[in-house]
Order: sequence, then C-alpha cells, then structure tokens
Amino acid sequence: MGGPALGAEGGAVFGAEGGPSLAVGEGPAFRVGVSRDFLDSDGRNVWGDIRLGELDAAGIDWHYLPRETGELLAADVDGLDAVLFAGPAVTERTFEGAVRPPLLFARFGVGYDTVDLHACTRHGALVTITPDGARRPVATAALALLLAVLHNLAAKDRLVRLGRWSEKEQWMGLGLTGRRIGLIGLGNTARDLVGLLGPFETDIIAHDPYCPTETAESLGVRLADTDTVMAESDAVIVMCALTEETHHLIDARRLALMKPSAVLLNVARGPIVDEAALIDALRSRHIRGAGLDVFENEPPAPGSPLLTMDQVTLSPHALAWTDEMSTGNGGSAVRAVLDVAAGRLPRFVVNRDVTDSPQLIDRLGTLATRAGVRV
Repeated sequence: MGGPALGAEGGAVFGAEGGPSLAVGEGPAFRVGVSRDFLDSDGRNVWGDIRLGELDAAGIDWHYLPRETGELLAADVDGLDAVLFAGPAVTERTFEGAVRPPLLFARFGVGYDTVDLHACTRHGALVTITPDGARRPVATAALALLLAVLHNLAAKDRLVRLGRWSEKEQWMGLGLTGRRIGLIGLGNTARDLVGLLGPFETDIIAHDPYCPTETAESLGVRLADTDTVMAESDAVIVMCALTEETHHLIDARRLALMKPSAVLLNVARGPIVDEAALIDALRSRHIRGAGLDVFENEPPAPGSPLLTMDQVTLSPHALAWTDEMSTGNGGSAVRAVLDVAAGRLPRFVVNRDVTDSPQLIDRLGTLATRAGVRV
C-alpha cells in the first residue's frame, strides 16, 4: 500500500476516500484502554467530563485499565488498539512480548517527556498530544501565576491567616502594566499568552529557535537569545518543552543575569530550571521571587527550602486544571482515537517518522476498510 492520501477533513486516510462510517460489528471491535490514574479511590473520574461519551456514541469498546501504574507494561495494553493516558510512562517495556501492541497512545496533555518516542516508532505506534485543548488553560494559568507573584498574593494570604495584618507594608507588589515579559519558548500556548497580555501594554521578548521571525513579528514579540531574555526581563516565564537541549537551560549562570527586581515563573517542566540554583538565587535575594507550577522532583521533598520561602508562589502541577482543560484535552485525545478507528492519521502526532511504517500503514488500512469507508 502506498502513502496516505488526504481525506475530506484534512487528516490522512489510508486506503480510502470520503468520510468515515464506523461499522460496529464488522470485524473485531476497536478496543481502547484509559489509564486508571484518571480515577479517584471511589472510582470517579477526577477530571470530570473528558468526553469519553463520544467513544460510546461511536460504538467504541473502551474500559479503564485494571491497575494504576507509573509505567505501562505490555501486559497492561497488549490487544488494545489505542490507549488514552495521562500520567504513566510509555517505554520499551510497553512493547516487550506484546503480540498486538496498541496502534495509538493518545496523551491527555502536551508533555511527552515520559514517552519513549523511538520505541513507539520502532513498534509502529502513533503518539499524539492535545495542544488544542491545553493552549488556553495553560496560558491563563501562566497569567494568573504572573499576577499572583507580582502582587505577592501568597504572602498576603498568609499575613491574614496568621494574624500578621500589620506587616502588609513589607509586601508592596509590582504592577504588570508596561513591564517587559520574557518568554522561554514561543509555541502555541505562549502565543496565546501574548494575546492575553495585550491589555497590560507589556513589552515582550522571547527565545525560541524554532519560531519563525515573521511569526514573532506578527505578534509584536522580539526574538533574542536566552541570555538576553534573562537579563532584560522583569518577569521570565518558562514555556518550552523539556528536551535534552532544554534540561537545566535556566542554570546558575543564567539566573545570575536576572535583575534583582525580576521574577521567574515555570509552567512547563521542572527540570528545565536548575532548582538548586534557583533556591540559591532566592536565598541571596538575587531575584525578587518565583512562581512554580512544576518541580524537578514531584512532589518536592518535605524539607525543600521552596516550601518555606515567602517570596515563592507554588502550585502542585495543577494550576491549569479546570473544566476547560478537562473537556479540551479529553476532546482532543478522543478525536485522535476516533480518527485512528476510522483509519485516519490524527492531528498532533509527535513521532511523525512513524507514518512511513509499513506496520502502521497496514493496520490503518484495515481499520479504514472495517469502518466502511469506500476505497
């Protein structure tokens, strides 16, 4: 079978043209596993509505995986066509000994640092993420954290709770209007944040080696190297993906470039920032404060100095967790599942090299035929 042809909805359809019509009952059922970390101890989905009802409506056979695990093993997923997951890692062991491994791993979220993309590609498995669902929730979370840090919201909350009202003069905040905001990463979520910052008349500078100059210019953003962003910004917000290239990108040397009045925020992944170096910068008052939704180790150790620093605002990697995030991420992941069930390539495939896999092409072609799409 040749390469994919573009279908009516813009996705690639293998061996077929036209829209899908899932023919339930023709051939083996398309089976989907949903990772068990979505459930609380009472068996309720902690995210609420993540659009799993759309799988029911399409006649898709789905179930929660029988055990909660930090790493998906072959025994957990063998025989499934797709896995919709949040927390568990996908590794080589996910495929070891599997007779019929999943065709799709649809991640609920945008990070994929716990997914071995090379292993998935070798075994003909697609990996998708949900940038369309996470974009606005994460952008608004970044704005909320920025305002909270600049206004010393966490410290002021503690003053009231601890009866230290008279100390409020010590916690004068900084206004956002007219400040220079530095972005480490100018992907879709950061670009959405640029729009949200518009009414505050901020000057925005960013480092992103993959962002076209014309895109930045259209947003009114000045591109610069990382050192320049760190040195010139009143607030630096980390919004890039965690890769080998970005691990400890924000280290002691770069923190030393920041203004003493500046703050650092991380809403991406903890290991992008050298946490020990950040603690030193905060202790020495070299920077004004920090806002962290993510940490190098999650959760942070009970003795972490970050937990006792008044100038630091913390969140348990959940600042963007809203009903908007639930339905957005869930809907995007479910659409990826439905696309594959119809023999189409889904949007937001991370390991694009896998689309040349004969194993993938063959299985998608079979699914397209089974779905009743005219060849």
